[in-house]
Amino acid sequence: MVMPLPGQTQLPWHDLPKNRVFYLGTHKPGWLRQTFNPLFLSRVTLAERKQLPEALGRWALDSGAFSELAAHGRWTMSAEAYADEAERYAREIGKLDWAAPQDWMCEPSMLEKTGKTVAEHQALTVRNFLELRSRARAVHFIPVLQGWSLPEYLQHARDYQAAGVNLYAEPIVGVGSVCRRQHTGEIANIFEGLIAEGFRNLHGFGVKLTGLRSFSRCLKSADSLAWSYTARRHGRMLRKCRHQTCANCLDWALTWRKQVIRDFGS
Repeated sequence: MVMPLPGQTQLPWHDLPKNRVFYLGTHKPGWLRQTFNPLFLSRVTLAERKQLPEALGRWALDSGAFSELAAHGRWTMSAEAYADEAERYAREIGKLDWAAPQDWMCEPSMLEKTGKTVAEHQALTVRNFLELRSRARAVHFIPVLQGWSLPEYLQHARDYQAAGVNLYAEPIVGVGSVCRRQHTGEIANIFEGLIAEGFRNLHGFGVKLTGLRSFSRCLKSADSLAWSYTARRHGRMLRKCRHQTCANCLDWALTWRKQVIRDFGS
């Protein structure tokens, strides 16, 4: 069990997250100036833009960790460069809620790609988080728990605590290595296990509809690009649209968000 630091109390099971935020995932940076709805963007979609849009509403930044490690088996961008980049986005785009660190996922396929162990991925994730926090004062980088089984996630929480990071006091704590196994019951068990340990500040990355139905009550916030995947499979989703597919359609994305937000509560 992850024990609270001195002066902390663990919340009872029935005290679930309130005032939750659902970030609509998008690969279209221009949407930042078109909607007040919370958005979630990867740095990959922003990195090559010389002129950045000014955000109308709040948004969060993903580091593109899965793509980076899947392609290279390591991070090719330094923490210093990423911190500078994130600070530029916070300054020029504005209204940035938080940014994800350069974490290391723990899927078996990713471990095979990097040649490292779960414990090594966890240690690298903590180290990067601490470095980013020390470098970028204008950006709130969130800690991300990594692992594959519940005991591994809980051990990673202890690793953060040993490094002086009070996870219970963090407004948001990400939970990684979950998006590709949401159709299984193990992910719900992991989130419920973290809730049982007192966490009421969890963010779910890349949550699909199956995940929202299964464990959304455990989440403080979540992001999803599932609307685009649905449109890629089924083409035009709105009668008023004239394009062949709504995979890049803001109207469809916002319609989809309204459909799911009733269940999520924000």
